Amino acid sequence: MSAADRIEAAKPIDGLLPGSPLQLAAVAAVLVVGVVLALSVNGYYVFVLANVALLAIVGIGLNVLLGLTGQVSFGHVGFYALGAYTVAILTASAGWSFWLAWPLGALVAAISGGLLALPALRVRGPYLAMLTIAFAFIVEHGIVELRELTGGQNGIMGIGSPTLGGLAQGERAVAILAIVAAVAMLWVYALLSRGTWGAAMRAVRDSETAAESLGIDPLRIKTVAFVFSAALAGLAGGLFAPLSGFVTPHSFAFSLSILFVLVVMIGGAGSVAGPLIGAVIVGLLPEWLASMEEYRLLFFGALLLVVLWAAPGGAVGLLASLARRWRPLPEAVGKASSAEPVSGRDAVMPRQRQPLQADGLAMVFGGLRAASGVSLMVKPGTLTSLIGPNGAGKSTVINMLTGFYRPSEGDFSVGGVRLAGRPAYRIARAGVARTYQTSLLFGSLSVIDNVTLAMTGGRLGSFLGRTRFAAPSARDQARGLLAFCGYRGSLETPAADLAHVDRRLVEIARALATDPDILLLDEPAAGLSRDDKRQLADLLTRVARAGIGVLVVEHDMPLVMSISDHIVVLDAGQPLAAGTPSEVQDNPAVRRAYLGEGGGSPSLATTGARATAGAELLGVDALTAGYGAAPVLQQVGIKVREGELVALLGANGAGKSTLMRALSGLHRPVMGGMHLDGVALEGLGAEQVVGLGLVLVPEGRQVFPELSVVDNIRLGAFRCPDRMEERLEAMLDRFPRLRERAHQRAGLLSGGEQQMLAIARGLMAKPRVLLLDEPSLGLAPKVIEDLFGVLDRLRGEALTIVLVDQMASLALALADRAYVLEGGRVVAQGTAAEIAGDSALARAYLGAH
Repeated sequence: MSAADRIEAAKPIDGLLPGSPLQLAAVAAVLVVGVVLALSVNGYYVFVLANVALLAIVGIGLNVLLGLTGQVSFGHVGFYALGAYTVAILTASAGWSFWLAWPLGALVAAISGGLLALPALRVRGPYLAMLTIAFAFIVEHGIVELRELTGGQNGIMGIGSPTLGGLAQGERAVAILAIVAAVAMLWVYALLSRGTWGAAMRAVRDSETAAESLGIDPLRIKTVAFVFSAALAGLAGGLFAPLSGFVTPHSFAFSLSILFVLVVMIGGAGSVAGPLIGAVIVGLLPEWLASMEEYRLLFFGALLLVVLWAAPGGAVGLLASLARRWRPLPEAVGKASSAEPVSGRDAVMPRQRQPLQADGLAMVFGGLRAASGVSLMVKPGTLTSLIGPNGAGKSTVINMLTGFYRPSEGDFSVGGVRLAGRPAYRIARAGVARTYQTSLLFGSLSVIDNVTLAMTGGRLGSFLGRTRFAAPSARDQARGLLAFCGYRGSLETPAADLAHVDRRLVEIARALATDPDILLLDEPAAGLSRDDKRQLADLLTRVARAGIGVLVVEHDMPLVMSISDHIVVLDAGQPLAAGTPSEVQDNPAVRRAYLGEGGGSPSLATTGARATAGAELLGVDALTAGYGAAPVLQQVGIKVREGELVALLGANGAGKSTLMRALSGLHRPVMGGMHLDGVALEGLGAEQVVGLGLVLVPEGRQVFPELSVVDNIRLGAFRCPDRMEERLEAMLDRFPRLRERAHQRAGLLSGGEQQMLAIARGLMAKPRVLLLDEPSLGLAPKVIEDLFGVLDRLRGEALTIVLVDQMASLALALADRAYVLEGGRVVAQGTAAEIAGDSALARAYLGAH
């Protein structure tokens, strides 16, 4: 079900959203028709009608859990049984009135749901489903074992039933109560789904990480949803007991839980009317297929497969898709003007903001020290950039400052309030907002809903309220923020359908909606065109002028140098330098970190092109590629001759890894050509490219951690297994350290050893061209020197190599020729010596003047 269909399905087209007289009339009609049928049809159909209503009540509760928060439970039959047995025990054994026992049954189920939710909701996906299944079996077997209380296998009879004065009693009274309860809970769900809590639940479903960064506590949201869902199951179970007249453990078989989930899936998860439609289908189909009783579950399973294939959004999703063809989503409730952007002081709430101070932050992952001794200050109204080579620890610092990592050492504060160790949602409430490398918008919410939800700061108000979310003042402020950020599209567009640049702008507007003291942005310019980057630079400058402290992690050096008041440089997790843009550009230590100047091994001297280089083996012509946004590569052309080592150089985000992925068949280009020895590569799968002899050693090593070293190496020969063991021995001779660890799990190797393993695995594929993507990333200097010694020996064996590496000086020491990429384009090419002396190299890495 698409994001647009989800929004459409939750709209008044369902007919039950509170508001207009027509909708009130529809609800009243459903209620009246149900009550009339309960009073007029024969006893058998009264039972069927009541069961449909009970299925609807449980389905509505599961729809909160599954449709809004995305949590799957196959254990709701346990809550259903608790409600039923509570009513049975209290009315049959304790002599209580049904009217007292019924709400108590719902309360017992709700409390049980809360107790189960606290541990269960800390896991996800199949693990949550398994825990709920276990809960259902525990309840069923508990009922059997507690014979004195529950009657064991014999169950409980003589259950008290309600009377409705002279109107109805017995089964008819239960049926009327079930219908009234189902309509009432459907009304409650409509209020919830269109209110603040419903929006927060959808946000948690779409991205828990982003929800936390807005001050929303995902565990609290999911727990409340689980408790409410369990309460409705208990409410329905409390009516099932007097409806059937007796209860036994067999009345609550696990298959009933499957039917509950089917109600939601067939009707349409997340829609208002879905559970009602699903309950009618699941409740009445057995009556239409009475002669196939033993095949009922088989039939339902087949029906579910058909629904998931033909209409994954269920019946309501299918109707919403059809409705969208005839009635497109409306345009913006109010589009931003195409005139000048709103000024920061008009869009951002004026107030005194507090600085962020970090002191000695460190982060250790196992034995890896990702950051150490990081101290910085972000003052209100200033723009600070945090830069450094790949693996320098920049994103680690951002994650510590926003609560997604707990610092191993050090502390940080906003306005003197210490925040280290607090959960992410509390740090967000303390005034720290952020965006992400990959935009994490709530795809099933509209643009304006994303922004207005952020304004609540995680304080959602009453469970069924929507004032904080839908107040006209909040909507007006959201429009102002979106206009301030330069968003010009429809406010009602689902965020999942936005173009890349619009996602960036909306995400920044959403972060600003939390009214932060500090705004942290992680690579906001990634994937943007030159014009979009200029717009982003203007926006960030205006945000800082509005009084908010801004901390940017970015690899586009011209952008960084043009907008920054202060720059902090990290290298290998440690502070390297700090100062103004011009001071950082001229700092020798920074130039070494980015370019490797003066850091090469004496044994690796630039030799220039070799006379042994042969004819062109690998060629790229006018290649354009991207990831659905602005192209990452634009008209790139390179040539690699047989026996050459060619270096691809440039700052992070220049497009080097995208080019490597395109060459290796892992990413399909938009246009342009690639060939290996005359064979076209575009359109070939990665395994076909490897078969031709073009082999990638990917960034980050990507060894198989649970397999042994030798098994990893053997897998490299999957496409060419001849003389495998002989070639394996040759690899172990080439890399003696791997022989020492031949039977260890690859995940236990050091970073340098894993890189050697990745290269050995690549060589086992008999490459004609070996693509090496950032082999030195995250390695210690001595390990880098050893690794480049290996590459020098491979170069001496006339193996054709294309090398991408952050250590520009070392890469040039090995290379015959090099290409420099900036902004997805080739800005310089030539011999290694020519590129080493070309100012384009420093400009590409540091935006140097």
